[in-house]
Amino acid sequence: MMRSRSMLVLLMIMVTLGALPVFAQTAGGPVTLDQILDGIERRYDGKGFSAAFFQESILKAMQITDTAEGSLTVKRPGKMRWEYTIPEPQSIITDGRTMWIHRPADNQVMVGKAPEYFGGGRGAGFLSDIRQVRKSFSIQMQAAENKDYYRLKLIPNKPTAELADILISVDKQTYRIDQVVTHNAYGDETRIVLSDYRFNIDPDDAQFTFTIPKGADVIKMDQQ
Repeated sequence: MMRSRSMLVLLMIMVTLGALPVFAQTAGGPVTLDQILDGIERRYDGKGFSAAFFQESILKAMQITDTAEGSLTVKRPGKMRWEYTIPEPQSIITDGRTMWIHRPADNQVMVGKAPEYFGGGRGAGFLSDIRQVRKSFSIQMQAAENKDYYRLKLIPNKPTAELADILISVDKQTYRIDQVVTHNAYGDETRIVLSDYRFNIDPDDAQFTFTIPKGADVIKMDQQ
């Protein structure tokens, strides 16, 4: 029961979670921040993509670290489906307007408004419309730990307690975003590692809607 409760808290953080000059040196010469952003936008310019993910969530105040795995499917703009398989099946689904979190083991569905939980790039929501990066954030280049990656720090134009900053690691050759690290104002961290990408797919819209099972416990998240 404690693990189930901690996973629920971690899920909610996930869905609500010294710069260098703006150039990097490569074998071909300096690369500007605009060039990197152009490369990312071209890479994610198709109708949709899918990927596998590994997620590590750290609740600083509670000293809890937990991990999860699953798959992600995205259709531009605004549609996402996060399917968790480890440690237990659960889904986060949005059509850009409504968000559903389905926990089949508890026969529970949480329902909320997608803009309140993914707006401004929260919860890695910028992956559903990569152009949000330029529109919603102040962007800094930082030194990357791995020479094969660019590292960008995204600071929201309108910071909130739920989102202080996001760090993304961008593959220099493919411009894939292979890691997203989100911090909130309380020091909590969610790290998502993406792999096994499939680009330029056209997912069926039916993947991004959800029919609530009969008898399920429904929780309205946007009601006080």
